[in-house]
This record gives sequence, C-alpha cells and structure tokens, in this order.
Amino acid sequence: MSSHPAVPTLCAVCGHADSEHWLQGPDRFHGRKEIYQLERCSSCLTVRLERPPEPAQMYLHYGPEYDRFIGRAGDSPERWNDRRQAISNYKTGGALLDLGCSSGAFLETLKGASWTLSGIEMSEGAAKQAGARSGAEVFVGDILDAPFAPSSFDVITCFDVLEHVYEPRKVMEKVRQWLKPGGIFYTLVPNIECGEARIFKSYWYGLELPRHLSHFSPRSLRHLAESVGLTVASLETHRNSAMENSLHYMGDTALDRIGFPRAPLATAKMPGIPWKVTRKLLRWTVFLAFYHLTPAFGPGESIHAVFQAPRIPESSS
Repeated sequence: MSSHPAVPTLCAVCGHADSEHWLQGPDRFHGRKEIYQLERCSSCLTVRLERPPEPAQMYLHYGPEYDRFIGRAGDSPERWNDRRQAISNYKTGGALLDLGCSSGAFLETLKGASWTLSGIEMSEGAAKQAGARSGAEVFVGDILDAPFAPSSFDVITCFDVLEHVYEPRKVMEKVRQWLKPGGIFYTLVPNIECGEARIFKSYWYGLELPRHLSHFSPRSLRHLAESVGLTVASLETHRNSAMENSLHYMGDTALDRIGFPRAPLATAKMPGIPWKVTRKLLRWTVFLAFYHLTPAFGPGESIHAVFQAPRIPESSS
C-alpha cells in the first residue's frame, strides 16, 4: 500500500477540491465487490465519484448485459410525448441537437418539416440507426469533439447522459456555445436528493456506480448551468421510481450474507409466471404504499430542467 495520501479529485463542475464524504458502495448491478467513494463538493454541492475508472476502461462497467437491461426497459410513447410537449412550450421548430441520441428513438418522433435534426452518439452502430430512422446528421464520438459551429441550435436535449460524462462543465460550456440566442437546453438527470436515494442510500438504483460520475440535485444543476451563462426557464423534479431494482439490490445482499448468493441484476433471468403474479400483487399493495410514502423523505427521482441562452438585447432607439 502506498504511504502517500491519495490526491482528491477536483470537482468537475467548479474545480474545488474541498468535499465531504457522501457514501460508498459497489457496482451492485454487476454484483462486483470493489468499493467506490462518493464525495459532495463543499462549494457547488455536486456529488462526484472519487477516482473514477479511466475513460479507456469504462467500457468494462457497461457491456452487453447493461445494454440489454436498458433496452428491456423500453421507451414508452408517453415518455417522448412528454418531452416533445416540454420543448413545444418554448420552441415549435428549428435546429435541434440531441446529446447521446442512442439509436434515435426520440429524434424519430420529431422527423418532419419543422425540425432540422442532429445528434451525437459514441456508438457507431447506434449512430447509423439514428440517422437512418430520423434523417438526422449524427456525429460519432465524444460530445467535446463534435465540430458544430457556434450558435447552431435552437434546442439542445440531453436525456440521462450528463451524469455519465467526465467533464460536465466543459459539456455545458459547449452547449452554451452551440445555442442560438434565446435557445434552450433541456436535460434530465437523476436527483441525488430524492426520497428514494435518502431511504436506500448505497442501494439506490439511480447511483449506477461507477457509470454515473456526477450526481446532481436541483441546486447543483442550477449552479452548473448558471456558471456558464445559462438561465433557468424551468427546474422541476418528477417521479421516476426505481424502487423494485433498489429492493432487488437489498435482497441480493441479504441472501449473500446467509450463504444463498443469486445472480446479480445484470444476469438475472426473466421472472417466471409465479414470480410475475407475486410481483403484480406486491405492486398493488406494498410497493404502491411505499411509492406514496417516499415523498415524505424528499422530492422526485428525476430532475427535468430547461435552461435558456441569453437573448440578443434590443438596440435602443
């Protein structure tokens, strides 16, 4: 073991090193034992992963099991309807860029004469699908390497992506640069101050250690946006419960302690009919009661935020 003290990770939002211990936990999704530390920045209140995996090694913490599990969750039409409606409160057409557009499910819903669509996606295969299904121009690679010109977009969207990036402030600076005057940035991230996070702590599914590198609250997300010159147009928390997965993690630990380990969530088999019936009964009773109880411990599990670039001031007459 090294005799030198570990060098603290600087906050990727504000650059400060001062922080307080938040919690620690393993990658429960894959059932791994390595413990990760989370620290909360004393300045901007962003919760960050201390000493995250190197970017070149991060793929080891995703993998096909993760992709299948996320894909199994599906994308309901209501999900995209809600997001299109949120955008329409500010813009009804123009140039739109989706950060982390995946295979283009959201972009496809905007296909038409009103929008000129673009995306950024790390996976070449997913980027090709996105372009084919939506007609979008999709850049393959890191957000910070995308070559879009300043003031290119009326709308930039970023759904469940900002928490995965290594340099969220630099990404936000790019967003500010790419937005036209008066353009909006619409982002969704998990809420580290939600009721379920406070109840389940390291078992909260939304932690996604070590895949989530930054964990935001409404306050810290506001700080990040305002630090690059964006203003808050809307900042809300919504319910997006992951209670069943969090309880699954707790069950894994309990069974392992008494000598009956089971497959982690990543490789768990699809439930049979008896368990499906039992789960439905639980959803109608215990889970439903718990769902209505969690708001007493904190706000919703997902932050929905719309930030706006400054408008060009009108010239004085």
